[in-house]
Amino acid sequence: MAHTLPPLPYDYNALEPYISEQIMKLHHTKHHQTYVNALNAAEAAYAKASTPKERIALQAALRFNGGGHINHSLFWKNLAPSAAEQKGHGGALRDGPLKQAIVQAFGSVENMQKQFNTTTAAIQGSGWGWLGYNPTTRTLEIATTPNQDPLLTHVPIIGVDIWEHAFYLQYLNVKADYLTAIWNVINFQEAEQRFVEASRSSNL
Repeated sequence: MAHTLPPLPYDYNALEPYISEQIMKLHHTKHHQTYVNALNAAEAAYAKASTPKERIALQAALRFNGGGHINHSLFWKNLAPSAAEQKGHGGALRDGPLKQAIVQAFGSVENMQKQFNTTTAAIQGSGWGWLGYNPTTRTLEIATTPNQDPLLTHVPIIGVDIWEHAFYLQYLNVKADYLTAIWNVINFQEAEQRFVEASRSSNL
C-alpha cells in the first residue's frame, strides 16, 4: 500500500497568528508531500532490489523520507487552534495525568517548556525536539533527533519541527521566537492521550 499525505485536522490558517497560513500550506502540501513521494519511490525500489548491496544503498532514503513522513504525521496532530485566540484548545493544558507527570519530572510546566526550548534551539542544523516518555524509567524526558530521524528511544508525546521550513517565512532566523510561540498551539489533549497510552503499555 502506498503512503499518502494525511489531511490536516484544521484549516491552513487555523494556527495563526502563531504559525502562518503560508507556512502551513507549504509545509504540508510541498515538504510533507515530498517525503511521502520519495518514501513510496524508495520502497518500490527496495522491493525490486535483487542484491544486498542494492538494498543497503536504499537505507538512507528509507530512513530520511520514512522519518519525515512519520514525524510530520505526528506533528500535524500535535497542533491545534489556539485557546488564547479563542479558536480552539491549543496551548491549554488541563489538570490531569500529563500535567502531573510534567510537574513531577520538571517541577512545573514552565520549567519543562524552558528546558525544551533551550535544548531544541541548540540543535545544529535541522532536526526535531521531543517531549518523550521513557518506558524504562517511566518518566517524561526531553530529547532531540537530527534531520528527519524519528524518536525511537522514547514514546513521542510532543514533537516540534525545527527545520527552517517550519518557521523561517515568519520568524526568520530567530528560532527562540518560534519555539516560544508554538506552545500556544500545542495540542495537549492529543499529547495527554499519547502519554496515557504509553504509560499503560509500560505498566503491562
